[in-house]
Amino acid sequence: MASIVVGYVPGAEGAAALAQARRVAELFQDELAVVNVRTTGRGLGHGHAHGEDAADDLNSIAAELESAGLSFEIIHPEGDYDPADEILAVASRLGARLIVVGLRHRTPVGKLFLGSTAQRILLEASCPVLAVKAGQALQD
Repeated sequence: MASIVVGYVPGAEGAAALAQARRVAELFQDELAVVNVRTTGRGLGHGHAHGEDAADDLNSIAAELESAGLSFEIIHPEGDYDPADEILAVASRLGARLIVVGLRHRTPVGKLFLGSTAQRILLEASCPVLAVKAGQALQD
């Protein structure tokens, strides 16, 4: 069975990416792998430390996916991990059909850069990548 991998962070962009990944997983009857990396940020120049909010979100997501009857896996490494490395590794391990990432609104200067995690995934993934902006997931 192929997998759909979604890079999830709490917030609007994470919700949009998860909604789209779920829709694709249901369409193809694939397993959904939700990857949420909690980094301490030491030495990485960035951190996605969402603490208890992420744990609460992931528990809610698991309950929702389970009640929908979807086959899923939640991957939540904690430590000095690079989110792009972890998402790409999960996609490789599972033979992903698709990776879904959320994009957030950028400042004018920030628009020069897509965002290091999303940019690396787009450039290095061995499968298609779908980038979803908050509030713009495809509708039925």
